[in-house]
Amino acid sequence: MKLIAGVDIGNSTTEVCVGAVGEDGSFRFLSSASRMTTGTKGTLPNVLGIKAALEEAMDKIRQPLSALDLVRLNEAAPVIGDTAMETITETIITESSMIGHNPSTPAGAGEAVGELLFLENIWKGKPGVPYIVAAASKFSYEEVAARLNQHIPELDVRGLILQADEALLVENRLSRKMPIVDEVRHISKVPEGKMAAIEVALPGTSIRMLSNPYGIATLLGLNAEETKSVTPIAKSLIGKRSAVVIRTPHGNIRENVLPAGEVVFHGEREVRINIDAGADEIMKALGTAGEIRDIDGQQDTNVGNMLRRIKTSMADVAKEHEHDSEIRITDILAVDTLAPVEISGSLAGETCMEKAVGIAAMVKTQHLPMQKIAERLEQELHIKAVVAGVEAVMASLGAMTTPGTKLPLAILDMGGGSTDAAVLETDGSVRTTHQAGAGELVSMLIQTELGLHSRTTAEQIKKYPMGKVESLFHMRLENGAMQFFEESIDPRYYGHVVLLAPGEMLKVEEDIPMEKILEVRREAKRKVFVRNAIRALKTVAPGHDLRKIPNVVLVGGSAEDFEIPEMLMEALSEYRIVCGRGNIRGVEGPRNAVATGLLLSYLSNSR
Repeated sequence: MKLIAGVDIGNSTTEVCVGAVGEDGSFRFLSSASRMTTGTKGTLPNVLGIKAALEEAMDKIRQPLSALDLVRLNEAAPVIGDTAMETITETIITESSMIGHNPSTPAGAGEAVGELLFLENIWKGKPGVPYIVAAASKFSYEEVAARLNQHIPELDVRGLILQADEALLVENRLSRKMPIVDEVRHISKVPEGKMAAIEVALPGTSIRMLSNPYGIATLLGLNAEETKSVTPIAKSLIGKRSAVVIRTPHGNIRENVLPAGEVVFHGEREVRINIDAGADEIMKALGTAGEIRDIDGQQDTNVGNMLRRIKTSMADVAKEHEHDSEIRITDILAVDTLAPVEISGSLAGETCMEKAVGIAAMVKTQHLPMQKIAERLEQELHIKAVVAGVEAVMASLGAMTTPGTKLPLAILDMGGGSTDAAVLETDGSVRTTHQAGAGELVSMLIQTELGLHSRTTAEQIKKYPMGKVESLFHMRLENGAMQFFEESIDPRYYGHVVLLAPGEMLKVEEDIPMEKILEVRREAKRKVFVRNAIRALKTVAPGHDLRKIPNVVLVGGSAEDFEIPEMLMEALSEYRIVCGRGNIRGVEGPRNAVATGLLLSYLSNSR
């Protein structure tokens, strides 16, 4: 009896399936396992994850790793995602700054304009001059209030900026009501003696004047050119509860514009398109170029730098520095998105949302990285290892083990980096395509559009439904339903959006409305999975006609998602295609299709 292992190295996970082949040609599946992929897909660091998955699968059948007779690897290209910004204008305002960090506890309401004055220098103030006072945290709230009350009768103090989180405590002790912004960490950078406009909105509302470039112009007396230059600042303050904008009349304003640039498709025809045209036009241009040999971008532009960075990063991990031509991008998926651009000169890292194009690029090398992995496995495990098949073909064979399927059969293998499609005909012929863009691009879009600090949080938002804890005994779910609890919810979750992972709640630390997260999550999945699924299926369909595909089996990690299969079923229903999650070998669900297919192909070849 021979023990054979099929190994599917994905962008996110490495899956293994182990089977036994008898001397009489009989075959049976024994076990399976899954581990996180170590390193970039298709590179030597993958070996560590492969060994861990193999050990886990062999432990399940109580056999040592040395009992394996053969390891069969999938042949696949890595996919790297990145974002190409469209029309970035970096506004650098020398000697100037603004604050709009949206603290949860401002005090007072309304607008105020005045000259900035530090609390310790308040004795220098002159009667008849309007002032905005700035107080560092070295002053207690009692001392801030006492000093202001002492000088309010003689000075025209219009507003207050605090470093500490004490706006309400100070307001309750002041003899005159005024707008107060607190929690300004870098208050020492506030330029004293400059004119500033301050605004605090009523609870439940957002500022109106400082989120409008003409409002800023009204309060600070700007001309048309100056108003144009503060537009990024106004955009960054939209939706804030409080803000400060500081004017420096002698400040030097200049703009540094990096062109978006052109994408160049080197295929049967060379096609160029400016990224300003948007994702739809980019994908149309890709379709007109024919079979793609390579994709690059215009030099010294945003997209050119991005594509060069992708190739360089792949060369670094693959240790291939001989010739640039050895690293090629053979497919991209472009999607329109919004990305936060940090405004230079800001005090609190303020950003404004600018139109961007998210791109996932498929990178291939002239050398065979999978062959190097097979050689390393042989050296370390002393087990024969071979690169055995194209990913989409193996996935098709694995998908055939789903109960209720028959030929002809189409599969969509949706992983972390790529979407593969294949049509397996009744005569045994197979048409396949391997396209960039899948789960990791969705995570990147979620992180970018929501301005999340952590990619892990974006991954969790992608994977789990959510709710908002509105009391210690109930939460409102994203579908509007209420869920009640017999025991109280942990107070740490009160008032927060939480992700409903199996057996636990995961708090979203950023203060983002649940409705916004829901909109971004669903739209990101539609942009990537629905678009890529239709693109891939049209490529492999007979005559590129989707109506000639009778049924589609969804496999891969992303097919386990709680809403992607339903989105695809809805999108494909107009073509009268039956679509659903696979259930590999009747037990694995949509996972393990490629690893299972690698074993089935061995059995077919040996016979």
